[in-house]
Amino acid sequence: MTAEDRARQAVTPDLIEAYARDGAVCLRQLLPPDEVQRLREGIDANLGAPSPRAKVASRLDDPGFFIEDFCCWQDNPAYRDVIFQSALAAAAGRLTGSRRIRLYHDHMLTKEPGTRAPTPWHQDQPYYNVEGTQNVSFWIPVDPVRRHSTLEFVAGSHRGPWLMPRSFMDHQAKWFPEGSLQEMPDIEATRGERRILGWALEPGDVVAFHMLALHASGGVDGDRRRRVFSLRVLGDDMVHAPRAWVTSPPFPGLAERLPAGAPMDDPLFPVLWERGS
Repeated sequence: MTAEDRARQAVTPDLIEAYARDGAVCLRQLLPPDEVQRLREGIDANLGAPSPRAKVASRLDDPGFFIEDFCCWQDNPAYRDVIFQSALAAAAGRLTGSRRIRLYHDHMLTKEPGTRAPTPWHQDQPYYNVEGTQNVSFWIPVDPVRRHSTLEFVAGSHRGPWLMPRSFMDHQAKWFPEGSLQEMPDIEATRGERRILGWALEPGDVVAFHMLALHASGGVDGDRRRRVFSLRVLGDDMVHAPRAWVTSPPFPGLAERLPAGAPMDDPLFPVLWERGS
């Protein structure tokens, strides 16, 4: 089965409608076992030699360990294989209705057994240097994920508004100035008033979500490791939005090459898929 066929089979019309409505969907078994294994190899190589961009996101008193790394595809052949050869980009094309899908960045997230550190409720796009609505983030676990440890979403939150991004460890406003965006509501205190989405996942399953969708995840149990590869991709209307602060991840020198409002036409963001190609 070709990558295009896999995307067509996994991304049904009902899921395209759900993505537009809810901002997050689960694509069951989008990746075959050999691609999942390739991602495991890539993540393990990444863990063995983290880049200078890697961050530890758990505290010293956490019995587990949570590490993230970003923008490693150029140095990680396993990541490249899956990014360029899998059905992910074609699936993004179907979900967004775009004619062309570009790579934005990769993001590795690993929580070792017993990690208590949650990932707090947040939107991704306010941390980034892009604007537009046609985008997809893929969250791809290579280990089974129980429901209480999975990524959760507030359905429909991708329609806005933009909420204040803060650092996860100390809650500082290091991006937009204080008071310039609405603060994050207390999602946990109002769960009963919201439609919360989340799925138990097996290797091969992929969660696709909009960069503005409010999401969070819990820690992991002592008998369960959670290695995740995340891929962010850009559709037709996504443009450069230079910031006066360091974005997460940063793209040093990009503002000198691309003006505000320009398409992300740069070697850092290669085209992964085009409709009809």
